[in-house]
Order: sequence, then structure tokens, then C-alpha cells
Amino acid sequence: MLNRHRYAPVAWLIVIALSVFTLTRLLLLFSFYNDIRPSLGSFFTALLTGFGYDLITVFFVVLPLALHITFTSEWIYSRYGRWVMIVLFAAGLFVIFFTGLIPKEFNKHLPLIFGSYILLRLLIFLLLLYKGHTFRLRWRATVLQVWLLIFVFLLLFNAVSEWFFWAEFSGRYNFIAVDYLVYTHEVIGNIRESYPVGWLIAITALVAGAITWLLRSAYRGSVTMPATWRTHIVAALILFGLPALSVIAGDPGWKNISKDNYTQELGANGFYEFVRAFEQNELDFYRYYETMPDKEAVKLVRDKLTTPYTTWSPDPMSLERTIQYPGAEQKMNVVLISVESLSADFMGSFGNDKGLTPGLDSLAARGILFRGMYASGTRTVRGLESLSLALPPTPGQSIVKRPGNENLFSLGSIFRSKGYITQYLYGGYGYFDNMNYFFSHNDYEVIDRSALRNDEIHYANIWGVADEDLFTLALRTFDQNYTAGKPFFSHVMTVSNHRPYTYPEGRIDIPPTAHSRDGAVKYTDYAIGDFIRRASSHPWFKNTLFVIVADHCASSAGKSALPPKGYHIPLIFFAPGHIAPTVDDKLMAQIDIAPSILGFLNFDYKSRFFGQDIFHLPENAERRAFISTYQGLGFLRDSLLVVQSPVKKIQVFRPDFKSSQAQEVPRVDSLVREAMAFYQTAAWVIREGKYKIR
Repeated sequence: MLNRHRYAPVAWLIVIALSVFTLTRLLLLFSFYNDIRPSLGSFFTALLTGFGYDLITVFFVVLPLALHITFTSEWIYSRYGRWVMIVLFAAGLFVIFFTGLIPKEFNKHLPLIFGSYILLRLLIFLLLLYKGHTFRLRWRATVLQVWLLIFVFLLLFNAVSEWFFWAEFSGRYNFIAVDYLVYTHEVIGNIRESYPVGWLIAITALVAGAITWLLRSAYRGSVTMPATWRTHIVAALILFGLPALSVIAGDPGWKNISKDNYTQELGANGFYEFVRAFEQNELDFYRYYETMPDKEAVKLVRDKLTTPYTTWSPDPMSLERTIQYPGAEQKMNVVLISVESLSADFMGSFGNDKGLTPGLDSLAARGILFRGMYASGTRTVRGLESLSLALPPTPGQSIVKRPGNENLFSLGSIFRSKGYITQYLYGGYGYFDNMNYFFSHNDYEVIDRSALRNDEIHYANIWGVADEDLFTLALRTFDQNYTAGKPFFSHVMTVSNHRPYTYPEGRIDIPPTAHSRDGAVKYTDYAIGDFIRRASSHPWFKNTLFVIVADHCASSAGKSALPPKGYHIPLIFFAPGHIAPTVDDKLMAQIDIAPSILGFLNFDYKSRFFGQDIFHLPENAERRAFISTYQGLGFLRDSLLVVQSPVKKIQVFRPDFKSSQAQEVPRVDSLVREAMAFYQTAAWVIREGKYKIR
């Protein structure tokens, strides 16, 4: 009876999904029983909460198939329906090829790809129209069979993947699984070398094929059953109502009814946890990294951050301290330019002989060039986090993209407390990477490309306007700040040094049609040099400190997991009349920039920063730097690199700073404890809300 219903394939897919989820849970229990060892009560609790998560997940798993069945209709082949479809296909092709709504900057083949898909669908439609009703029924049955085969295969293969993931990480999917999507090439290579992937795929495909074959009467019956409007309405209410209800009623905390972590993970659902990890963007430090008592970690960090100018809060678990320097404060304007993907080795000042950065090299020769600067991560949002919060990178995604990132202690909050106008200027749209929300909720005014007039935009691509146009906006903004009679701190984020590496014609000797990284670097250098030249004629220029730094390197790949060379970036302090030309070759972290700017200005303030003020450090003071991926947490000091990674793994390397090679060496306890303390304390202050200022 069920197999003759139009939605029979959906019903069977629900049964299969719930069965696979339950069997996966039981397989994990019996495979890792010695680790889990649940009580009878915990076991049934895990089954109950797990079934709740399974129901929520299954509503979304079957949704595509259900929508396909709902919108399969004979009407489109009727006398009027066929012309409606042909008009819609023609309209789609017109939009793709003649309106420019499909962006070509990132990939010039995108319109062709979309257009080819529309043409293919049109050809299929015409074939089905010509062949008649009987052929259409056979076609739909075949398509449903393929749909079911794909869904069943993915469900089974996910079950296999969950088993291997649990075997390595003792839990369901978390941000490590999300991270695997970023480093796909490396991860696939590792999996192919570690597991019999070919056999696993073949066996899974055979089982999926057998299940699909057994359900052949369901999809054949589905296509022969006509659907009334009443059926469509009821189906739509169920299809959209149940997922919506599950989202409202579902609670990520259900599994926490048990205090045992293994039981919590057993009661979870892999798909559900993956989506949640993607939303939360973090990895539990205390679960996946080696730790020490929090009191010891905080004390060690306080000891390492103590200087002659520091007065600590009496609370031993607080990082708040008062910074007081001798002498008067300098109320200079500050323009912090973070340059997209500018590796140190692009610059002539670091040995590059291609002549890509004459402007930046000139500024470096007239200011302070820091040659030992290392970026915190490999993405723009990690650089923005370091520059604004001066916080070591924590496992998972940058805080810029995490929930609950409002009202944090930031460089903007300090400048605003000093009476400054504080701004974040971006050449793209600020909603990208959650920049608008993060900066606007942390004491910055956000100004993006939407503030530019059309006549101010010489060129734009998918990422934003050309850097020269961003700097035109910056000049106009700074003039307004000056007119308002207030000092200003403005963070400017460039975009042009990014794939597809395009920029306005006629600016440099490498044409934008080359789509080359060298061209993008040279254009960005041109734009910065042109900005400084134009700024020099403005009245606020002589009282302005320009800080130029990369957000991250162009590439961080190497033979070692965390090659320092892949994090080496330039930093320039430039302020004519205020700075004598100097070169600093000592180690420096990206999180040192914020306190160093404040130290240069001789500001007295209350700090929670993890970075050091380089300008007030004793000559023989210990220098450190932090480099990271989403999982790997690196700590540089004394020419050694400590790498912490899941699960509770710590290695010490002696890296070659000029290549991507590194030699593992025995653990140095004092170095390892310092690395653990900084990263653990950073994770602790975020988890406990200690970085919140209101």
C-alpha cells in the first residue's frame, strides 16, 4: 500500500535514515565500549536524546527529495505549460548572457557554466515533451532511483566516516571536520594513505545499490500516482513545517543531560553536530588540547606580561592591568592599513628582486621596518582579530565570525575612551566575513564601499573596489574627521591583492589581463604609495602615524604543519618628523601591534591585551610569536616552535625560518608550559567572558 503512494520514496528514506543513525550509534557503542562504558540509564538516555537529534536531522535530509517529488508535474507539458517553461528558459539564458548579473571576475567561465546548465535542462524538457507521457514516467522513475541511490550512499558513507572520526577524536563531528573542508587536498591525501578508501567506497556503493533495488516498487509507484492540489498543499505544510518546528523545538543542550562526555557524544547526531560546529566556529580547547590548572596558566601569562610599567589587578585570575608610561601622551592620528595577503618575501626590503614594492620599500626606508613579524593565521578574519583584539588565535574560526563577539576589549575601545573617532574602512561590502557586525559592536564605525559615489569608483570586482578608490574614500573620511576637530584612529583593509588579481588599467607595467599575483602586489603597492603622496598635502598628515602590515601571507603551505615562512609578514611604522629610520630584526607577533601603537603614543590605559609593547621592552626581553591554522597552535620563541594540536598532542620543532623545513626536537618543558599557558588562557578568557567590557 505504501509503495503506491506518491511520497513513498520519502517515507522509505526517513525509515532508512533513522535506521542508519540508530545503527551507527550502536556500532559506536560496541566498537568503543571500553572507552564509553555507559550505565544502563546513560545508554537509554543516549538513545532517547539521539533519536530526537535524528528526527531533526532527517527532516532536512529528506527535504530535497520531497521537494523534487512535489514539483514534478505534468502541467508543464500541457498546451499552456510548455510555453511558460520555454519563456522561463529563455529569460534565464538572457539574464546569464546579457545582463552581467553573473559575476565573471572570479571565474570568467561562470556564465558559460550556468548557461550550459540551463541549456541542458531545456534539452531535457524538450526531449520529455517530444517523447510523450509513457517515456516521462520511465524517466522520472529512473531519476528517483538515482536520487535514492545518492542519498542512501551518503547516509551509509557518513556512518563509516563517523566511525573513523570517533576512532581518532573520540567524538562526533566538530570543528575539526569543518576544518577538513578548508584543507581538502591535504586531508584527502592523508585519508587515502591511512585507510582503504577504494574498498570502503565500493562496499558502501554495493550496499546502497542493493537497498535502492529493493525499493524499486516505491519509486515506480510514486511516479504513476497523480497528485492533487490538496496533496501539494499538505505536502508543503509538512515539508516546511516540520523542519521549522524542529529548529524551534530542538535544543543543542539535550545531550548534556548526562555529565559523561562519551555518553553526550553517543547521544548526538553527526550531521547535526557538523552543522552546529559550522555555526559555532570553535573547537573546545579543554577537550582537545593538553591543559594545566587555569590558575597556573593565568599566573604564568601574568608573569610573562609584567613590565616596569605594569600594575596588575589584585584579582589573581584577571588579566586587567594598568599601563603607565613616563612622559606626556601623544594625541596623534593613527591610520592602520592591513594589506591583503602581503607576504614579506614580496618586498625588496626582504630580498625580492622583482621590483614589486617600490612604494612600500621607500616607506620602510623612511620609517621603522620590523623584519621579524609573524601573522597569527592564514585568513583575513584571523588577522583582523589579532589587530583589533591582540588575542592569541584560539582553535576554530576567528572570533570575528563567532557568535557572542560583541563588546570585547579592543584597540578601538581604548582609542574611543581617549576621545578619538574610531573607524574601520573596507573596500568591499562589510557584511562579508561578518566584518560589519564585529566592528560595529566593538567600538568602531564601519565604512565600506557603499559610502563611495559612482564617480569615485574606477574599478571594482567581486571582492570590492580598487585599492586606490578605497584610499580616496579614506582621504575624504579623514578630512571630515579633521574638520570635526577630533583625533582619529582608522583601520583600513585593502582588497586588490586577491584572486582574480584584477585592477585598473594603466597604473603599473603588469596588465590586469595577466591575472597575476605579482601584478596584484605591485598594484597594491602603487595604491598605498599614491595614498601617502596624496595624504601628504592634507593638514592632518604631519600629526599622523601610519602603520602598514599584512593580514596574512599569500600562502602558508609547506612541508611542516606550521612553517614560520608561511606566516612571515612585513610591518612598517611611518610618521615623518616623528620617527627616525630604523630596522628591528627581532621576533614579533601580530598581536603585539595594538599595544605597540599605544606604547608609541605613550598612552596610559587599562589593558587586557596578550601582546607586548615592543617600544618599551628591555633590550634583552623575551620575544614570542603565535602562528596557527584552525587546529594547529604554534608558539615561536628562542628559534623553537611549539605546536599544539588535537588530540592533546604537543611537538617541538627547530624550524628553518627561510624554508618550510623543520626538525623535531625533544620537549623543552619551560617553553611548552609557556605555550600552553598563553593559548589556554586565551581560550579561558573567551569562554568565561573575561574579554567583555560591558
